Amino acid sequence: MPFLSNSENDILQMLQVIGVDNVEKLLKNIPSDIRFRGKLDIPEPISEIEVTSLIEKMGKKNTTGISFMGGGAYDHYVPAVVDAIVTRPEFYTAYTPYQPEVSQGTLQAIYEFQSMICELTGMDVTNASMYEGGSALAEAMLLACSHTGKSKILFAGSLNPRYKAVLKTYVRHNEIELIEIPLSGFRIDLSKIDELLTDEIAAVIIQHPNYFGCLEDVFEINSFLEKKNALFITFYDPISLGILAPPGEYGADIAIAEGQSLGNYQNFGGPFIGLFSAHASLVRKMPGRIVGKTTDMDGKMGFVLTLQTREQHIRREKATSNICTNSGLLALAATVYLALMGKNGIRKVANLCFQKSHYIAEKLIEIPGVQSVCPNCFFKEFMIELPVKASSVLDKLKNQNILGGISLETLGYANHLLIAVTEKRSKNELDYFVKSLHQIITG
Repeated sequence: MPFLSNSENDILQMLQVIGVDNVEKLLKNIPSDIRFRGKLDIPEPISEIEVTSLIEKMGKKNTTGISFMGGGAYDHYVPAVVDAIVTRPEFYTAYTPYQPEVSQGTLQAIYEFQSMICELTGMDVTNASMYEGGSALAEAMLLACSHTGKSKILFAGSLNPRYKAVLKTYVRHNEIELIEIPLSGFRIDLSKIDELLTDEIAAVIIQHPNYFGCLEDVFEINSFLEKKNALFITFYDPISLGILAPPGEYGADIAIAEGQSLGNYQNFGGPFIGLFSAHASLVRKMPGRIVGKTTDMDGKMGFVLTLQTREQHIRREKATSNICTNSGLLALAATVYLALMGKNGIRKVANLCFQKSHYIAEKLIEIPGVQSVCPNCFFKEFMIELPVKASSVLDKLKNQNILGGISLETLGYANHLLIAVTEKRSKNELDYFVKSLHQIITG
């Protein structure tokens, strides 16, 4: 147990203040069978300057590699101005804007975020953000069930497996049934939607582009849903909307995304930010909070928390969600990024991702034994099938400072490799990847 002082007298004095004689009495409520009785294998205390030196030494061992990783988190470029703004103390240390009179800056930033995401997606309303994409998708599922009064959800077999796991966690103690739509290749089987889409279905969940990088036929899917009273929930890639049709254009009722790619780093897997947009008719059942613009008694423009469906506020047991907050700092980063890039900038980034991913895909399938999967029907992430196990190839690529992608072995495709290409990858890096993989495959 670390203390600021090694003096036993100091420890005893602290125990006396809280009314116990020794540490054992302090911990008596912890069952003895789960108490650790051994000696912790930790080093002795060292000074601050020694800690700094040690951390610097350990840090020098880190290598980033050329990243082709994806699967929900992407190595996009973050402009320097994003860090410069989000680390300003008035933003970096801001708390939940309960009192609008002292939170106008934070509230306006959230309002601008909501407006930009609406413009990006073509949807009517966006909330102040959510924890991350997976839980945002689960909240969309709950909203659909609440709105329709139904308890069955169809979800695409091509959905990110991590998001599938979150959905299953949310329904574990709810009377909601999840039904997976089978695949035809690596896209959903459209004929199965028509077969499974009964009057008991509350919503259909589609990811576009899907987990395998393939584009789904979202316009055709919407035509099926128009025949039934079921909501259309789509999970999109924000950067892809620079060149792909937005959810509002193909009839989505709820549009969900992981917003990490908008000005946020990968951060070893988080924190991330969930984007949640919907049709205006669903606004009062949306989770989280929504900031609105208004005027004060003097007619001056101001911003307030317009809708808050949280359980901690007045709705309590009538709340539509247990979500208690939003990823404010990451939403701010996304806002700065979108404002900086603008429509043309997002379009250019999306086009770079598209062109570079298709360039390397064409080069890779020239390697003997390497085959294309879902050819030409992808945005920035795609699959190839190797003549050997993908995991063994990835290990060898790491030795050449390349993070080569994701093996799909856990999904039953041992030889399949999922590769993501962002605007950051240079032509030299793409060619180096091709050359390295060619050497590994051909020996």
